[in-house]
Amino acid sequence: MTTERYQKVLTMLRKRQPDLTILAEDVHKPHNLSAMLRSCDAVGIAKVHATNPTGGIATFNETSASAEKWVQVQVHQTVEAAIMTLRGQAMQLFAAHFSERAFDYRDVDYSKPTCILFGNEKWGVTQKAAELADAHVIIPMLGMVPSLNVSVATAIILFEAQRQRRVAGLYDVPRFSEPELSEQAFCLLHPKEAKFYKAKGQPFPPLHEDGSIVRGTSESKR
Repeated sequence: MTTERYQKVLTMLRKRQPDLTILAEDVHKPHNLSAMLRSCDAVGIAKVHATNPTGGIATFNETSASAEKWVQVQVHQTVEAAIMTLRGQAMQLFAAHFSERAFDYRDVDYSKPTCILFGNEKWGVTQKAAELADAHVIIPMLGMVPSLNVSVATAIILFEAQRQRRVAGLYDVPRFSEPELSEQAFCLLHPKEAKFYKAKGQPFPPLHEDGSIVRGTSESKR
């Protein structure tokens, strides 16, 4: 870690959008989930949500370009549990889903707290999830192929969300307080140490300008 690298991490965190996320419903293929995380990182998403029948998520691969290091994945046992969590955060939920009530993905407002739900490539969004969504969005297809790969669809919709949020000025001012930024930087740069301090219920020690831990009283107790 260098001072330049640490400052880059802080700059990234100042652009993060805590009220924009996705829910990946049973996306099994590693390359799909990895590519989705890469797009999430690119538009400033700090945490994504995922469900899987086995209770876990697909293994990451090189497609993510290490995005899994910077984007937290919260796994839920069921889509209902995931949506309940998101509702508790006052998120509007758009499902990428073909239906009679679907809107063009560009015709909805992503500047509000938003989660976009994507299903796996074979089956798409489940009927239960579609029923729980506030609205359905689609990417108009003008050729013979009826749909896009789920990771490509994720990128297209998320960059429309980014465009709208840039126009609204949501990237201009940090969405986290300075203490929150410092805490997130510590968790990203020192995950093992962060886990230790959280388990002990202790505050994180400060970081030097190069992102290294300031060794002091709290550190010496380890």
